Amino acid sequence: MGTHNHHHDYNFSEKFQFAGIAKILSLAGIAVGIIAIVLGLISSDHIMVERTYANLLLMGYYFTCVCAAGAFFVALQMVTQSGWSAGLLRIPQAMAGVLPIASVILLIIVGFGLTSHNLYHHWNVEGITDPEHANYDKLVAGKSAFLNVPGFLIRQILFMGSYSIFAFILTKLSYKEDLEGGLNSYKKSFKLSAIFLVIFGFTTPIWSFDTIMSLEAHWFSTMFGWYNFAAMWVSGIAAIVVITILVKRAGYMNWVNENHLHDLGKLMFGFSIFWTYVWFAQFMLIWYSNIPEETVYFYKRWEPEYKPWFWLSIIINFVAPLLLLVDRDAKRKQGMMLFVAILLLCGHWLDYYIMIMPGTVETHRGFGFTEIGTAIGFVGLFTFLVLTKFSKHPLAPKNHPFMDESLHHQI
Repeated sequence: MGTHNHHHDYNFSEKFQFAGIAKILSLAGIAVGIIAIVLGLISSDHIMVERTYANLLLMGYYFTCVCAAGAFFVALQMVTQSGWSAGLLRIPQAMAGVLPIASVILLIIVGFGLTSHNLYHHWNVEGITDPEHANYDKLVAGKSAFLNVPGFLIRQILFMGSYSIFAFILTKLSYKEDLEGGLNSYKKSFKLSAIFLVIFGFTTPIWSFDTIMSLEAHWFSTMFGWYNFAAMWVSGIAAIVVITILVKRAGYMNWVNENHLHDLGKLMFGFSIFWTYVWFAQFMLIWYSNIPEETVYFYKRWEPEYKPWFWLSIIINFVAPLLLLVDRDAKRKQGMMLFVAILLLCGHWLDYYIMIMPGTVETHRGFGFTEIGTAIGFVGLFTFLVLTKFSKHPLAPKNHPFMDESLHHQI
């Protein structure tokens, strides 16, 4: 971009119009999801009910993770004082703004899963910590100080509640900056972001231990939290890429160009490699040391029902972005970036599927309307909530101190 492009070329007060086919499709998606979930929950087949709960947990967790990644992205840009991203901050801010709703949905899912014993039944069983009881399990009893219903729910509320509060305040300060100008909101955002990143960094591994790892209470891995964090971060960046490109194709945000896309591409490429590194470190160390209480996790995932999906996940989440995005030009092309971002979002759905299903439905795995319908429902809900939030404010944070740098960003 030339240095002669000044502010008057762009309409910074433009707002996104969320209407027409995008709105209809998102609402249709929500309807499909509701039908799939209701049919699953009222089924007389207990396995079908469990499958529905497992899919609800999968999509509820995924939805919350992507929104949390939006908040993390905003905070990270603030703390690193990044200029390049100022022009597209409204997109992760809209995702962060939806985090409180996503958190409540996930909390309802885990709450009902616990009380109905359709989720977390490995440790939430009557008498499991009582040596006199038939259900006694020595391993689970040893973890009962951590794995108990009140503690579990309190941690869920504390973690997701604190993420949501930070996300809400950070987005509010940015919108306030538009109205007031000056550096007051920016300085407050900087301090809050620094605090948020520390809290988020220390608590997300514990949050994933609770929500996902405790589905198989006998197994443990100290890598699991970072593995989940990597998946969350890649999915979040992929969602930002998809929204950015589709919004640009609808004729908005002309100030975002291939240079910004290139930076998002580098993040998506780099953190797909990081995800693989953590995945491989967890897998290789467990395979090599061959300790029974660790190998039990991968043993299940090498059963015929899951093994093809296990390897497909690596191809989609590692091999595909590695080969498709390694070229500089590929990261600057909207079509290629959109394809890879959607592929990665599907790939990380599969990644969460492999994390959740063997610990819930085990060998009674199915793939049908329950899985597809629940996924479509949550995608519709995410689209509807994020784009509704996105359409409420001007698309450019015009008083952001680094806005000018973002306009002239070139790599």
